[in-house]
Amino acid sequence: MSMQKKETTQTGGTGAERLMSLDALRGFDMFWIAGGGTLFKAFHGLGSDGVSGFIANQLSHRDWDGFVFEDLIFPLFVFMMGVAAVYSLGKIAGTEGSKAAHVRLLRRTVVLFLLGVFYSGGLSHHYSETRFLGVLQRIALCYGFAGLVVLHLKPRGMVAVFLALMLGYWALLTFVPAPGQATASFEVGKNWPNYIDAHFLPGKPYNDTWDPEGLLSTLPAFGSGMLGIFAGLLLRDRRFTQQKKAAFLFAGGLILLAVGYTWGHQFPIVKKIWTSTFVLVAGGYSCLLLAAFYWVIDIQGWRAWTPPFIWVGSNALGVYFAAQIIPWQKLAERLVGGEIQARMGAYGDLLIAVTAVTLLVLFARYLYKKQIFLRA
Repeated sequence: MSMQKKETTQTGGTGAERLMSLDALRGFDMFWIAGGGTLFKAFHGLGSDGVSGFIANQLSHRDWDGFVFEDLIFPLFVFMMGVAAVYSLGKIAGTEGSKAAHVRLLRRTVVLFLLGVFYSGGLSHHYSETRFLGVLQRIALCYGFAGLVVLHLKPRGMVAVFLALMLGYWALLTFVPAPGQATASFEVGKNWPNYIDAHFLPGKPYNDTWDPEGLLSTLPAFGSGMLGIFAGLLLRDRRFTQQKKAAFLFAGGLILLAVGYTWGHQFPIVKKIWTSTFVLVAGGYSCLLLAAFYWVIDIQGWRAWTPPFIWVGSNALGVYFAAQIIPWQKLAERLVGGEIQARMGAYGDLLIAVTAVTLLVLFARYLYKKQIFLRA
């Protein structure tokens, strides 16, 4: 891990290669991780219906099958990591050679994984109580896999690997019963990912016997990163105009959604075991968001609204840890809590939420202005 003081983005490019839309979209995604959901839930707490009620529903994970906006936040980040890998590792391999790219890939993968273990408690717990897999660990493993794909495979090989992951996972869960089950099942505790975690995952799984970022479900998660790779290859392809690239992203997103939701009638869309249909649906929405951000920011040049998202998105790792370690909510209460909050009446909780998010954004702005970027 390093603190860099230079003007770079995680796309690894500058000038013509730099995708401001990718940084902005990453910031948009991090906004929800860092407190955006709390902000909208506080707004809904005022008792309003309609749009706010719909948003509140979209910000609550499904218990098992189904898909809402909250379920998109994690795979969207993995998707963007795949886009960024095309730019960063491709540039390093082209300028410094394959060895330098592999060293960078290995270092980032290991450091991100260890940061994930540290975030889950590190060495503060006994081995049996330590969570060895989690969000950052899955991002690390997906990044490592995506990097190897970018550095070693041609597009046709990438497509073959993606299809093998999606169809192989589907076939296993659909036709092969997990040990102890009479028939194949997608239900909680009766499927292969839950079985593998219960019997082979070291340490303490998140749900005691299985983990939503567990061993077997990491394989289809690689597919989310690969969809990002395909998007990154498209955006770097000089044969197409920017307008055509945006159109292809939009069309690709619609196709993924159509296939994912249709397939979902047989293979449920389940985030907690990262089913193949979940990969396609999340990838479809990710493509649509990237197409929208790319068209608005990089094609139309409408950027006046982007700075807060750029501040957050260009320092995603630092903001992620800050959102989990620094008590922004309590800091907000010290500033506008007590009598001020009481005088706001029903709007008091909303004031606290707005202040907490504002403090986090200002923190990201400070790091950005000082050109301090937390890098793995």
